[in-house]
Amino acid sequence: MTTRLLLAAGLLCALQPAAAAADSVEISEWLVPWEKSEPRAAHVAGDGRVWFVGRRADYVANLAPETGQFSRYDLPAGTGPQDLAIGSDRFVWVAGNGQGYIGRLDPATAKLDRFAMPDRDADDPRTLAIDARGNIWFTVETGNFVGKLSLPDGDVTLLRVPTRKARPYGITVNSRDEPWVAESGRNSLISIDPKTMTLAEIELPDEDARPRRVVTTSDDSVWWTDYERGRLGRLDPRSGEFREWPMPGGKDSRPFGMAVDSFDRIWIVETGRSPNRFIGFDTAQQVFFSATDIPSGGGSVGHLCYYAPAGEVWFASDSNYIGRARVHP
Repeated sequence: MTTRLLLAAGLLCALQPAAAAADSVEISEWLVPWEKSEPRAAHVAGDGRVWFVGRRADYVANLAPETGQFSRYDLPAGTGPQDLAIGSDRFVWVAGNGQGYIGRLDPATAKLDRFAMPDRDADDPRTLAIDARGNIWFTVETGNFVGKLSLPDGDVTLLRVPTRKARPYGITVNSRDEPWVAESGRNSLISIDPKTMTLAEIELPDEDARPRRVVTTSDDSVWWTDYERGRLGRLDPRSGEFREWPMPGGKDSRPFGMAVDSFDRIWIVETGRSPNRFIGFDTAQQVFFSATDIPSGGGSVGHLCYYAPAGEVWFASDSNYIGRARVHP
């Protein structure tokens, strides 16, 4: 089943050059056939298939958008997958949040290799990021670690976050293969030096800030969604300067999933309202320029994935849909 919505983008702050902003965002959604499975983390593979996990039904699945056909691969019961990433070799990587492992699925054979955590405290891997060498970086939220799964040997290294209950959550890797992490339990980010495997916590100016997701733009500026205060934040690592912008939906907008496109525009979902709202921010002009309601309502969209070849942002939602937003030609 596919639903479509075409809405004029909200002009929220100022007019933008035609080349920099879309006048509208088209959102299409496909209903996942496994009811109430809470799909998460839609990512597009090189062949155009859209992969995602089912948190409440322990599966990895994919969608062929051109036909609407879904295919499913079952995971061990209790896996509780929270995130997914796709390597250049087309292996599908899974965060086994409920069983303390990182999984590697070979779609050709359905074989699942499990990489266990070397510390039993690290039993809830949350979010994944892949660096240029194919290594898997990940967060362990309740366990309070950031980890690296090194390839091809499969060794797992864990870095304990020194602040208790920091709750490392979103993670990304910049152009220099340096991981950045959002601490959802306090007002801090984490930067990691991949050469020395040391981490540093960077406190945000407002003690009430609670970052959830984090991305970097082409200049390696670090951007995050402040879930608690309804703001978009930025750190310039070179100067140490912080800036932030109130989200269009205000303090209770609960900005969550985010992605950056090839024009350095940031796309964010406000989950504090129903329906969830898909928002665009132009980092060059420093204004919000687009707002589109998600047709199914969304429930809570916590992950976004940008697919550059088609100018699309993909997401999975608690409303049990896989969604696609066309953000540029």
